[in-house]
Amino acid sequence: MNKSKRLMVLAIVAAAPACWSVARAGTPTPPCSGSSGLLGLLDRPTVGDSSCVVPEGMTVIEAGATAGNVYGSPGGQIDTLPNLELRWGLPGNSEFVWLPPNYQYQSLNAGAQGPAQTIHGFGPTTIGIKHSLGYTEHWQWTAEALATLPSGDTTFGSHGVGGAVNGIVSYGNGPFGVSLMVGVTSETEPTAVGGQRFQSFNPDLVVTWAATSRLQFYGEVYGQSHAGYGLGWGSDFDGGLQYLLNPDFEVDLEEGVRLQGQLGGFSNYTGVGLGLLL
Repeated sequence: MNKSKRLMVLAIVAAAPACWSVARAGTPTPPCSGSSGLLGLLDRPTVGDSSCVVPEGMTVIEAGATAGNVYGSPGGQIDTLPNLELRWGLPGNSEFVWLPPNYQYQSLNAGAQGPAQTIHGFGPTTIGIKHSLGYTEHWQWTAEALATLPSGDTTFGSHGVGGAVNGIVSYGNGPFGVSLMVGVTSETEPTAVGGQRFQSFNPDLVVTWAATSRLQFYGEVYGQSHAGYGLGWGSDFDGGLQYLLNPDFEVDLEEGVRLQGQLGGFSNYTGVGLGLLL
């Protein structure tokens, strides 16, 4: 090896530790980490899911209850609980999610469409996988696939297998954050109303603002190109706040309103809930 080549090799060897230090220093902090990370990690209380995945070996538990008014039935009530979602962190920046059946209660007043009635029952079970595709200092990209099982009762369940594929991109800078989820779904109506299958395109936009390290406000607008079989566009708005009691325990309050169509079947609702990181 001639003198010039030896000098080049020595220079590379000498510079390697410094280059490694610079590269490590420039590696962005993982999203939804730190003492306030749970605020961004939780899927609830928004309809759109978080772009963050549960850290490997950890578990997130989310639950809540909503009480609202039925659209098109003045005085009618619609309540759901426990809105449970269980998420487990997997290797490779992924997570597994399980949404057990929700219990739903509806009371409808007598009107032009028929007599007063009360109906109640359980919705379907959903499972899925979420995977973080990558992130920078301010951006994160995530993919998600969900499967709805033919489950639940005839009134509120799923007659057949359903599926959803979502892409999520989020941006955060200081206290401000914005997330866009775009997905497509194929699902079936409950057996009691015919069990017909329909497909839908589903956009969802969430904006957040962290007032303090513990308190975060949010607003969300979302829609579906088909709110149900034979129905057109439906869209809703919700907003509220999340508060960290400690880095692993969150509580939240939300209010939602119908914008157009019959998405969700409500005219407005109020919800409360919590999230735990274990």
